[in-house]
Amino acid sequence: MPNFTTPQLSKFIHSAAATTYAGGGSYENNPERPGFLELVFEEGDWNYRDSYTGFYRSSGSEVVRYKGKIVWASNYCGGMAKGVEAMASTTFDFLKKAMLAKPDWSFRGPDHFDNGKYEYTYQQRGDVLSFSGYEEIKQAGVPIFSHEIIGGVIIDK
Repeated sequence: MPNFTTPQLSKFIHSAAATTYAGGGSYENNPERPGFLELVFEEGDWNYRDSYTGFYRSSGSEVVRYKGKIVWASNYCGGMAKGVEAMASTTFDFLKKAMLAKPDWSFRGPDHFDNGKYEYTYQQRGDVLSFSGYEEIKQAGVPIFSHEIIGGVIIDK
């Protein structure tokens, strides 16, 4: 990878994620992708963009650029289970708290996080170079939300 290390990339991704969706960041007024909601974070030569569409069920992507060149991306898809859509707002507030509690190795949340009402779990295989994961939120042991995630480093010519 040119001019940066994988620990630098991981650190930037964590800072960006904590500042955008999970951290209550501001949405772009003119998204690059019409019909999508987008959050952006920039720091020095780094740029992060989270772009997603949907509410109850959604699909999105995170893209990291270094000096204008895409170097990392992830995609996620899923959402609320059928029949519990009315719980979406409080579930998403809890999801943001779980995402802010993630350890250094994770690109979504911790292995386990709960607040007594909701329980969040995340399993991840791999690291910043190439990973896949699955996150789920349960209420009283019943799954009410899930996302599948895949991502990794982009290497171009």
